[in-house]
Amino acid sequence: MCGGEGTRLRPLTFERPKPMIPLLNKPSIVHLVEHLARQGIDEIVITLGYKGTTIQDALGDGRAYGVHIEYVHDKKKLGTAGSVKNAEEHLRDEPFLVVGGDHVMDLNLREMYRFHILGRAPVTIGLIPIEDPRDYGIVDMDVKNRIHRFREKPRLGEIFSNIASTGIYVCDPEILDRIPENEKYDFAKNLFPRMIEEDEEINGFLVRGKWTDIGNPAAYREAVRWMLANMESTTIIGSFNLRDARVIGPFEVRENVSMGENSALVGPTVIGRETKIMDSVLIGPYTTIGSGCVVEEGSRIFSADIFDNVHIGRNVAISGAIIDNETRVEDDCILETDTVIGPRCRIERGSTISSGARIWPELTIKAGEVVRGRRVNESYKTEMEGS
Repeated sequence: MCGGEGTRLRPLTFERPKPMIPLLNKPSIVHLVEHLARQGIDEIVITLGYKGTTIQDALGDGRAYGVHIEYVHDKKKLGTAGSVKNAEEHLRDEPFLVVGGDHVMDLNLREMYRFHILGRAPVTIGLIPIEDPRDYGIVDMDVKNRIHRFREKPRLGEIFSNIASTGIYVCDPEILDRIPENEKYDFAKNLFPRMIEEDEEINGFLVRGKWTDIGNPAAYREAVRWMLANMESTTIIGSFNLRDARVIGPFEVRENVSMGENSALVGPTVIGRETKIMDSVLIGPYTTIGSGCVVEEGSRIFSADIFDNVHIGRNVAISGAIIDNETRVEDDCILETDTVIGPRCRIERGSTISSGARIWPELTIKAGEVVRGRRVNESYKTEMEGS
């Protein structure tokens, strides 16, 4: 399912859908398709909505990943279940998995599928313990794996469990008959509560491993961090020009990357092709830098995610920030943790972007300015609630 607008991830989703946000310098949806292929799942149907053609252009027919992909376009917002119903012609032959296009995971989905086949319920929900489940659907499940209660996004006082739905389901084709055609209809808000109310069986399966969606910047950064933590070795593709620089792996470096004198790179880190790192730059662990970037002398970057063609000036301090394509950060700036800067912005000299700030695309932050909260560009939408 790849239909959402990604409003909670703005300003990163004005020009791309959530599944196309780069994770370790390639689209998130590519990582997901590769994981499905490793699990032996080779028939994939992708439902498309907001800017869906970019996903289709990136994946093609799937042959590059050892799978076959069909695409179904939602002409209007149909909700999660309605979107699956819209792909019904591809799903009638056997039980099928439903996975969000913004999911990042290392879960054994084949194990969940086998569990469903052996069970008697028409739906199996993948479940995982969550520290704060208020943004998820929570369940009450008995020892026989049957779910008796389901509540979507509980408020304080309603959190009867921390066992949350991953949004991964295995469904029998008969479930499609319960979903209205061409209407907005959700699994969590509509279908599951109705089934429980009518005493129909829904099973839960406790998944093991790591899982998140990238529905907001914090979840995105968490996904990047654990993917980097899984790096076991150093990969250098093409030339990596080091002039008295210090490097500690693991890291991945693409073609034609250079590092200046007295610079240091501490992994796990990923750096894209044609990126230039000047003298006396420190790049700390859990950082990704895209292609065509420049980092000027004396800058320090820690646990940040920098997309393509970004220019970082001299003596800039960046910690835990996300910077979108073609943004320019001038000398002596400070970007604090949990800041998100949209594409083609200009952060002028000596500015401070405070923790939690969001800067919309194509804005200029004046020299020496301190930015808190949101700085919006009225040419773009401003909502941040929803998908």
